[in-house]
Amino acid sequence: MPVVQQLNKGRVPVKIWTDDIAPDALNQLLNTAQLPIVHGHIAAMPDVHLGIGATVGSVIPTRDAIIPAAVGVDIGCGMNAVRTSLTASDLPDNLLRIRSAIEAEVPVGFNQHDWSKVRGGAMQRVARPLNDRLDVLVGKHPGLMKMQRQFAQTWICQIGTLGGGNHFIELCLDEEQRVWIMLHSGSRGTGNVIGRYFISAAQKDMRRHQQHLPDKDLAYFAAGSALFDDYVDAVEWAQDYALVNRREMMRRVVDAIRPHLPAFTLTDEAINCHHNYVARERHFDADLFITRKGAIAAHAGQLGIIPGSMGAKSYIVRGLGNAESFCSCSHGAGRKMSRTEAKRRFNRFDLASQTEGVECRKDGGVVDEIPAAYKDIDAVMAHQTDLVEVVHTLKQVLCVKG
Repeated sequence: MPVVQQLNKGRVPVKIWTDDIAPDALNQLLNTAQLPIVHGHIAAMPDVHLGIGATVGSVIPTRDAIIPAAVGVDIGCGMNAVRTSLTASDLPDNLLRIRSAIEAEVPVGFNQHDWSKVRGGAMQRVARPLNDRLDVLVGKHPGLMKMQRQFAQTWICQIGTLGGGNHFIELCLDEEQRVWIMLHSGSRGTGNVIGRYFISAAQKDMRRHQQHLPDKDLAYFAAGSALFDDYVDAVEWAQDYALVNRREMMRRVVDAIRPHLPAFTLTDEAINCHHNYVARERHFDADLFITRKGAIAAHAGQLGIIPGSMGAKSYIVRGLGNAESFCSCSHGAGRKMSRTEAKRRFNRFDLASQTEGVECRKDGGVVDEIPAAYKDIDAVMAHQTDLVEVVHTLKQVLCVKG
């Protein structure tokens, strides 16, 4: 299905790949479309919903400028998936022991690796390529250190950790009953600190230059401004950190499950992709910064991951390179209600019912992640048949939440 609707009430048009969009999300898209830095048009993916400043599920092309709040605070958040040589018949009937093994190896929620075990060990070797770049960044912006206690330790101790919210680790089966490992996480606390620091700096910069915005969270850095290059360096560092975090987490998950399963290998179908990030790309004969806030790149032939909720299907997809979407597609099902609303409407018994057959937490602490709080992933996929083609359909049998 092609573009469902186009709004022309902004300085540039907004092209939307769904008819399921809330009025507040529409308003956010129109606010962004008023900005003088937006080039061509804005693309809204089928999972589009309300965000902070910029809309989740939006693709924002800017020329010589970046909006830090559009990138967000979970910089580089994204997915990693790999297929194993295992099949469903290799899995035990009860997966609790495997879930416990993963949770013992990968810290979740606010937990992180112990510094005494990290210092001088393999983790520091993993972190070494990032260390010098972070030193330069913090040297220019010592205020980053003040925003997070034990900054120097935290960023290393959180490599290979999950976090909370909608982040997860799953074992899934594809259409041929082959076992996949899939996970979702980002740049953890350090990325959050970097995001908040530069969002605040952009807002101060806008006020200083008396720039009037439709929303203060749409404050931006223009090329040539004092902080533009520093923000580009910072966001690229956080995106690289997120890739390293997911790669290390995947290694730990594989090590955790090996003792509980027959011997297995990993295939070459491994994907590690961002869905909250900014990239330098060329579209419509212009060199642009493409901010994908809750969207993944779907260049022609490029593999990507579109997860559903913790009780629904997920998809491995191949991009079709649709120019109108800036070669993008949705990053998941997308929320249809807030976390507060989900906790008000549902309880742990509803969660247990909606995640039947999945080994996962079924307590009140994750009710806000109940499948009913999300859009129907199949409806989302039906709205983007011109953006991606499905390569594999996955269904989780185990889900670890923070």
